[in-house]
Amino acid sequence: MSTSTTTPPNTLSYEECRGVLRVYSDGSIVRSPNPSFDVPVLEDGSVSWKDVVFDPTNHLQLRLYKPAATTRSPSSSKKLPIFYYIHGGGFCIGSRAWPNCQNYCFQLASQLQCVVVSPDYRLAPEHRLPAAIHDGAAALQWLRAQAEADEPDTWLTDVADFENVFVSGDSAGGNIAHNLAVRFGPGSTELGPVRVRGYLLLAPFFAGTVLSKSEAEGPKDAFLNWELIDRFWRLSIPIGENTDHPLVNPFGPFSRSLEPVALDPILVVVGGSDLLRDRAEDYAKRLKNWGKKVEYVEFEGEQHGFFTFHPNSQAAKDLMPILKRFITENSS
Repeated sequence: MSTSTTTPPNTLSYEECRGVLRVYSDGSIVRSPNPSFDVPVLEDGSVSWKDVVFDPTNHLQLRLYKPAATTRSPSSSKKLPIFYYIHGGGFCIGSRAWPNCQNYCFQLASQLQCVVVSPDYRLAPEHRLPAAIHDGAAALQWLRAQAEADEPDTWLTDVADFENVFVSGDSAGGNIAHNLAVRFGPGSTELGPVRVRGYLLLAPFFAGTVLSKSEAEGPKDAFLNWELIDRFWRLSIPIGENTDHPLVNPFGPFSRSLEPVALDPILVVVGGSDLLRDRAEDYAKRLKNWGKKVEYVEFEGEQHGFFTFHPNSQAAKDLMPILKRFITENSS
């Protein structure tokens, strides 16, 4: 399956995702180099950042952020928690370098006073699931390598607290965060000195062959409407599978029961007008009923992605102290 920036003949039909991905009927794929959301990067100098390659084989990078004050005097600074932010985009689009993602990471680093790690992952349909899940795991394993390195990158290690790591994900990133929580389990012993303390699922992208009420009755003009949800899944799930795939539906007929699975604390956040709302609420309720430490927060009237696409809204501002509290309560 090849990807290009050259448009095939207009006699072919195609499916489009947010204006940056077209999948044509002959199987060809065209990706725009431009982001879907052309907003200015709001950089005020309060946060330092840089890019790092974490998977040379797949040419994957992550973007690191930290409060600029730690750059000026790292030795006198308290070690900061590490906060992964895994971007969304239906597993098909998105990037750590898109301006809406970068602006939100600036806010996270500044307001949460943490080191933010924002990894890319391989996108569908060129790389269908489970590629993105594997890449999310690789991004965490990269952190272990930094913690154990003989010659570490002091830009990171001078300020980062490897014993207080939190993994958040937005939409598809929230799905990745869930699957990482299940894979690594409490204590994240596979990650050596790196200790994940909690997972934050922000409007997590789950599905199932039986539609929820919010999916079935959600408005067609919603920011993330059913047509787009369905298209993202058709382009990202393994060929021959459906939305009851275990990576897509945590409670589907082919999914491992999570009742006996030990998990680190989880925070679930969703907008009340998000078509994914019912699945997010059901996810939190089921895990809580099984005795997991889960908190569910719903923002009434808000649509999908309200915190990144409207970062200065009151709801987005109200979310920050909730994230901060979750980190504080679950840190060592």
